[in-house]
Amino acid sequence: MNESRIEERIRQGVKKRGGRAYKFVSPGLAGVPDRIVLIPGGKAVFVELKAPGEELRPLQEKRAKEIQALGFEFYKIDSLAGVEEFIKEVFEK
Repeated sequence: MNESRIEERIRQGVKKRGGRAYKFVSPGLAGVPDRIVLIPGGKAVFVELKAPGEELRPLQEKRAKEIQALGFEFYKIDSLAGVEEFIKEVFEK
């Protein structure tokens, strides 16, 4: 399985529940997460998608800590099961 399959699954799962999973690109700032997930009710979380077993690069870890220090949630997802766990967690809170 590759990262693009995981990315498509999260996009579809979030949309099905009324949210959006926008691709996040920040020119001039490397290491930002792949997706900003907008959840009904005014919640935003950041998601980095990886191929199964792949770890965050050091710069991605730094960006994750910066995001979390601002009070936002950050998730690393590397499997279809991880997508399902994420969906359940953020949409059932």
